Amino acid sequence: MKILVAVDGSPYTKRMLAYLAAHDDLLGPKHDYTVVHSVLAVPHRAAAFVGTDVVRKFYEDDAEAVFRPVRTFFEQQGIQATYVHTVSHAAESIAKLATDGKFDLLVIGSHGHGELANLVLGSVVTRVLAKCSTPVLLIR
Repeated sequence: MKILVAVDGSPYTKRMLAYLAAHDDLLGPKHDYTVVHSVLAVPHRAAAFVGTDVVRKFYEDDAEAVFRPVRTFFEQQGIQATYVHTVSHAAESIAKLATDGKFDLLVIGSHGHGELANLVLGSVVTRVLAKCSTPVLLIR
């Protein structure tokens, strides 16, 4: 099974990894894992002010900070995963990657802000569910 794991470095990412570890049917070398992390683009004027090298380093450092504990987790399980970081709205890039990559399952943690907060703030998970036809396992 091709599994896409969306991570953001939050405690909900850790909770999601713990869930995977507790379910042998979802975790193991028999599956193909891709881990995705998205970050919003630095505003154009700020990027122009600091320069492309600084912005690129910011994106790389952010991705590595999020991927480091996830990479450690998968390595401890004896699993090789592919790591992808994108610069765009998380919901858009996760849904696009899930669809274009023909993944069998998307695993994502939810912050669980509640209906009122989602109405005001929006929700990455809600947007992913609206844009993606890949089955989603939501961990709260």
